[in-house]
Order: sequence, then C-alpha cells, then structure tokens
Amino acid sequence: MEQAETDQATEKLISHKGRLSVGGAPVGYQPMVLADMARLDGGRLVYIARDASAATAMRNMLAFFAPDIPSLYLPAWDCLPYDRLSPQVAVMSERMASLAQLPLLEGKPHILVTTISAAAQRLPARDRLAGLSLAMKPGNSIDVDALTQFLSSNGYSRCSTVMEPGDYAVRGGIIDLFAPGSDDPVRLDLFGDTLESIRPFEAESQRTIGQLSELNLTAAGEIHLD
Repeated sequence: MEQAETDQATEKLISHKGRLSVGGAPVGYQPMVLADMARLDGGRLVYIARDASAATAMRNMLAFFAPDIPSLYLPAWDCLPYDRLSPQVAVMSERMASLAQLPLLEGKPHILVTTISAAAQRLPARDRLAGLSLAMKPGNSIDVDALTQFLSSNGYSRCSTVMEPGDYAVRGGIIDLFAPGSDDPVRLDLFGDTLESIRPFEAESQRTIGQLSELNLTAAGEIHLD
C-alpha cells in the first residue's frame, strides 16, 4: 500500500473531550485500527456493525490480525420484540455468555462486536446479571433441587438428552447440562450431595472427553419471570 493510502487509512485522529475519532479507514484496515485503539485505551472498545454478516466478518478479521485482543459478540434477537416466536436458544445463550464475560474483562483491552439492531435492544441490568451465575468445583456440596431450580428459572430447558446450549438433563446422581459460551456440554457426577467430577462430553456421541477443575454457570436467557 502506498504511503498516501496509508495516511488516508488513518486520516485525522482527533482527540476531543477524551474521545478519539477515526475516519477514512478502508474496510481491510478497520480491525488493525480497532485493535490499536483497544491497546491504547486499555479498556473496552465497542464496534457496531450494520448487520450480522458484517459483524461475523469483523470478528474473523480481528481473530487473524489481533489474536491477542479478546473479542466478544453480542448478536441481536432473531425475532421481533413481542413476536409470537421466541428467540432461538443459541442466540440467547451467546448473548448471555458475552454479557457474563464483560465484567471479567474490565480494565483489560477487549473489543465487543455487535450490530445496530442489538445495540438498540434493552439489556438486563448489570446487578441483575451478577446474581445470575453459579460456580461449582469437585468436592462442593450440591443441592440438586436448588440447582434444577436455578437452571429452570434462568432459561435452561429440561430434556432427555443434552444436545444444544441451554439444555439440561437429570438422571439420578448425574446431571448433564450445556452452559452458554461452552464448546461442549458437561456431566456432573454426584455421590450423594457431593460433586465428584465435572466432565465435558461430546453432544453427538455422549462420550466424556476429559475433566474440569471448575464450572461457572450463567443464565441461558435474559428474560426472567418471577
């Protein structure tokens, strides 16, 4: 790229009242500019794309050009508010997983990628989200009734076989669940009230593939009726 094009790509960095405005950056340069801005600011940078496909493209470019900068995606619902259909569980799970990660990245460079439609939607209050989490480790005492109540009231769906995010199943001393933001579902093995192990497993084969030292559960949905 010629020097003139490079200068045009980073045209006018204007600092005004603590805010930085960047204009004239070509599409291919945007992820590098965003990553540099996140590093300089040392905090959260929000990128609002025009639609879901543009947001996905930006996330892919950020993963390539700035793998050291965590990026989260906040999608919009795939239905209209007050529609007769509910949002898909996968969409709700991804939204809740991203919202749960934001407090953990406070004070660190990271980029939140979202869309115009998602930015226009209301979100649960921060203090409300803080109370919608549950941490557990092997050796902890688990109240099965309280755990199933937490899952049922926070957007999880009880089923016979766990396949998708937001599913959970109870079979005696074994509880399978698929938490938002996780790559695989997990199997909680209980001996009485004691959690003996947390093992991820493949959804298709239902075979366990390792061990986890802890599990942090978040809500699978953002609508809570009480």
